[in-house]
Amino acid sequence: MRASKNQSFFARLRFAFAGLAQGVRAERSLRFQLFAFGVVLIALVVVRPEPAWWALVILASAGVISAELVNTAIEHLADHLHPEAHPSIRIVKDCAAAAVLVASLAALAVATALLVHLMAQT
Repeated sequence: MRASKNQSFFARLRFAFAGLAQGVRAERSLRFQLFAFGVVLIALVVVRPEPAWWALVILASAGVISAELVNTAIEHLADHLHPEAHPSIRIVKDCAAAAVLVASLAALAVATALLVHLMAQT
Protein backbone atom coordinates (compact mmCIF):
# COMPACT_ATOMS: atom_id res chain seq x y z
CA MET A 1 0.00 0.00 0.00
CA ARG A 2 1.33 3.41 -0.90
CA ALA A 3 1.29 6.38 1.43
CA SER A 4 -0.13 9.22 -0.67
CA LYS A 5 -0.02 11.88 2.05
CA ASN A 6 2.77 14.45 1.92
CA GLN A 7 4.08 13.14 -1.40
CA SER A 8 5.61 15.45 -3.98
CA PHE A 9 3.33 17.11 -6.50
CA PHE A 10 4.65 14.87 -9.26
CA ALA A 11 4.04 11.72 -7.22
CA ARG A 12 0.46 12.79 -6.55
CA LEU A 13 0.05 13.64 -10.23
CA ARG A 14 1.18 10.09 -11.09
CA PHE A 15 -1.44 8.72 -8.68
CA ALA A 16 -4.12 10.83 -10.37
CA PHE A 17 -3.10 9.66 -13.84
CA ALA A 18 -3.05 6.06 -12.60
CA GLY A 19 -6.61 6.51 -11.33
CA LEU A 20 -7.71 7.98 -14.64
CA ALA A 21 -6.05 5.14 -16.55
CA GLN A 22 -7.70 2.55 -14.30
CA GLY A 23 -11.07 4.20 -14.77
CA VAL A 24 -10.65 4.21 -18.55
CA ARG A 25 -9.66 0.52 -18.53
CA ALA A 26 -12.47 -0.56 -16.21
CA GLU A 27 -15.45 1.61 -17.13
CA ARG A 28 -17.17 1.65 -20.51
CA SER A 29 -19.25 4.67 -19.49
CA LEU A 30 -16.08 6.67 -18.74
CA ARG A 31 -14.67 5.74 -22.14
CA PHE A 32 -17.92 6.94 -23.71
CA GLN A 33 -17.79 10.22 -21.76
CA LEU A 34 -14.20 10.82 -22.88
CA PHE A 35 -15.12 10.03 -26.49
CA ALA A 36 -18.07 12.44 -26.25
CA PHE A 37 -15.73 15.09 -24.82
CA GLY A 38 -13.42 14.62 -27.81
CA VAL A 39 -16.35 15.08 -30.19
CA VAL A 40 -17.42 18.18 -28.27
CA LEU A 41 -13.91 19.66 -28.53
CA ILE A 42 -13.90 19.07 -32.29
CA ALA A 43 -17.33 20.72 -32.54
CA LEU A 44 -16.05 23.73 -30.58
CA VAL A 45 -13.08 24.06 -32.95
CA VAL A 46 -15.41 23.95 -35.95
CA VAL A 47 -18.09 26.28 -34.55
CA ARG A 48 -15.65 28.67 -32.81
CA PRO A 49 -17.95 30.11 -30.15
CA GLU A 50 -16.91 32.90 -27.82
CA PRO A 51 -14.44 31.99 -25.04
CA ALA A 52 -17.18 32.03 -22.39
CA TRP A 53 -18.94 29.19 -24.22
CA TRP A 54 -15.68 27.22 -24.38
CA ALA A 55 -15.36 27.63 -20.62
CA LEU A 56 -18.95 26.57 -19.94
CA VAL A 57 -18.76 23.53 -22.19
CA ILE A 58 -15.38 22.41 -20.83
CA LEU A 59 -16.51 22.91 -17.22
CA ALA A 60 -19.71 20.95 -17.84
CA SER A 61 -17.77 18.17 -19.57
CA ALA A 62 -15.19 18.06 -16.78
CA GLY A 63 -18.04 17.84 -14.27
CA VAL A 64 -19.46 14.78 -16.03
CA ILE A 65 -16.06 13.07 -16.27
CA SER A 66 -15.29 13.89 -12.62
CA ALA A 67 -18.65 12.53 -11.48
CA GLU A 68 -18.01 9.38 -13.50
CA LEU A 69 -14.62 8.92 -11.83
CA VAL A 70 -16.07 9.45 -8.36
CA ASN A 71 -18.86 7.00 -9.19
CA THR A 72 -16.25 4.45 -10.28
CA ALA A 73 -14.26 4.95 -7.08
CA ILE A 74 -17.34 4.55 -4.90
CA GLU A 75 -18.43 1.40 -6.75
CA HIS A 76 -14.99 -0.20 -6.40
CA LEU A 77 -14.73 0.68 -2.73
CA ALA A 78 -18.26 -0.53 -1.98
CA ASP A 79 -17.68 -3.80 -3.84
CA HIS A 80 -14.41 -4.34 -1.99
CA LEU A 81 -15.85 -3.63 1.44
CA HIS A 82 -19.13 -5.46 0.91
CA PRO A 83 -18.97 -7.83 -2.11
CA GLU A 84 -22.40 -9.36 -1.58
CA ALA A 85 -25.60 -7.46 -2.36
CA HIS A 86 -26.80 -5.19 0.43
CA PRO A 87 -29.59 -2.57 0.43
CA SER A 88 -27.35 0.16 1.89
CA ILE A 89 -24.60 -0.48 -0.66
CA ARG A 90 -27.22 -0.34 -3.43
CA ILE A 91 -28.34 3.07 -2.17
CA VAL A 92 -24.75 4.35 -2.15
CA LYS A 93 -24.17 3.11 -5.70
CA ASP A 94 -27.50 4.47 -6.93
CA CYS A 95 -26.76 7.90 -5.45
CA ALA A 96 -23.32 7.95 -7.09
CA ALA A 97 -24.90 7.01 -10.42
CA ALA A 98 -27.48 9.75 -9.91
CA ALA A 99 -24.65 12.26 -9.51
CA VAL A 100 -23.39 11.27 -12.97
CA LEU A 101 -26.91 11.65 -14.33
CA VAL A 102 -27.30 15.13 -12.85
CA ALA A 103 -23.92 16.24 -14.22
CA SER A 104 -24.80 14.80 -17.64
CA LEU A 105 -28.15 16.60 -17.70
CA ALA A 106 -26.43 19.86 -16.76
CA ALA A 107 -23.94 19.33 -19.60
CA LEU A 108 -26.83 18.73 -22.00
CA ALA A 109 -28.44 21.95 -20.78
CA VAL A 110 -25.22 23.84 -21.56
CA ALA A 111 -25.10 22.23 -25.02
CA THR A 112 -28.73 23.19 -25.64
CA ALA A 113 -28.08 26.77 -24.53
CA LEU A 114 -25.07 26.97 -26.86
CA LEU A 115 -27.13 25.65 -29.79
CA VAL A 116 -29.90 28.17 -29.09
CA HIS A 117 -27.29 30.92 -28.89
CA LEU A 118 -25.71 29.88 -32.19
CA MET A 119 -29.07 29.64 -33.93
CA ALA A 120 -30.04 33.10 -32.70
CA GLN A 121 -26.87 34.50 -34.25
CA THR A 122 -27.69 33.23 -37.75
